[in-house]
Amino acid sequence: MKNTSENLDDTRFAAVLARDATPACGAFLYAVTSQGIYCRPGCPSPPPLRRNTRFFADSTAAEDAGFRPCKRCDPRGDRARLQAEAVRAACAMIEAAEAIPSLASLAARAGYAPHHFQRMFRDITGITPRSYAEGVRGQRLSAALAEGARVAEAVAGAGFGSESRVYENAGRHLGMRPGSARRGGAGEVIRIAWAESAFGPLLLGATDQGVCFLGFGEARDALEGDLRARFPKARIEAAPAEISDFAKRAIAFIAEPRAALDLPLDLRGTIFQRRVWEALRGIPLGSTTTYGALAAAMGEPKATRAVARACAQNPVSLAVPCHRVLGKDGDITGYRWGVGRKRALLAGEKRA
Repeated sequence: MKNTSENLDDTRFAAVLARDATPACGAFLYAVTSQGIYCRPGCPSPPPLRRNTRFFADSTAAEDAGFRPCKRCDPRGDRARLQAEAVRAACAMIEAAEAIPSLASLAARAGYAPHHFQRMFRDITGITPRSYAEGVRGQRLSAALAEGARVAEAVAGAGFGSESRVYENAGRHLGMRPGSARRGGAGEVIRIAWAESAFGPLLLGATDQGVCFLGFGEARDALEGDLRARFPKARIEAAPAEISDFAKRAIAFIAEPRAALDLPLDLRGTIFQRRVWEALRGIPLGSTTTYGALAAAMGEPKATRAVARACAQNPVSLAVPCHRVLGKDGDITGYRWGVGRKRALLAGEKRA
C-alpha cells in the first residue's frame, strides 16, 4: 500500500499531465531530472516521464536541489514581476498624459514590441491600453462634472476633442448624459422601497425607466448611503405600490427562487459593464459559470479580470445574477453581499 507521500506525488503528477495551474492538492513545483529544470504544474512544456519527475514546495527548495527555473513558465515569477512593473508604469504614463498616448510610445517606454506589449497589458489588466486610457479620460470627465464644472470645460479638461464625441458615447463614458452626471442626478427622482428579507434589510430603488439599485443584508443607513452615492443630488422619495411590489418579488426570490427575477431595469454603466450585466442575465436559474468562461462567451477571452470587476460593480443584485459566477476552481468567492449569502442563493436555485 502506498504511503501518504506517494499518494500526494501521484496526485501532483496527474496535475502536471493535465497542466492544471491551480491543482486541488495545493501549490507545488516539479523538476525534471533529465533536463535539470523546474516548472509550475501548468507549464506548456512537453510532460515529463514519471520516473524523471521530482516535486518541491517552492523555488528555494528546487534550486537548493540543483535545478534551474524554466524560462517558459517562469516559476520564480521574475518575468511576471517585470511585466507587471512595465504595465504599472504604462498606466501611470496614461494617467499623467493630457492626451491618450499612442501604443507605440507606451511600448517603446516599456521596452517591448507594440503587439507584444498590447497582449501583455491586456493579459494583466483585462483591457487594452486604449480602453484603459478611455477609462481614465471618462473618470476625469465624471470627476469634473461632479465638482460642478461646466460641460464644455469638463470635456476639454478631460482630453476629449469635442462635446459631440462625448454625447455620441455618453453611456460609454458616464453611464448617462453629461448634463445629468454634472448634476449628480439632480432633477431625477429615485423612488425607494424597504423590506425585510431572509438576508436582512432589502432596499430597492427605481427611476421612471426601471430598477437602478437593489441591495440587501446591510444596515439601512449603509444601503441608503450606497444608493445616494450613486445619485448624490437626486430626490429620494417613498415608492408607490408598483415599485414596492418589485421589492416583494425580490424577497420571494430570496426565499424560494422558482424562476428568474424579471424586473424592468435602468442599468447605468460603461458599454463593457452593460455587456457583462446582460451576459449575467443570460445565465439560467440553477446554473453557474466562471469569470473566464463568461469572458470567453462574450468574445473577450482575455478580459477575465475586467469581467470580474464589472460583476463586483453590479448595482442590481438578484435581477442581474452575478452570484452565479464562480472562481476558476469553482470556489464560491467574491460576492458584494457576502459569500454565505451567495452560497445560500446558489443552493436555493439548485433545489429549484
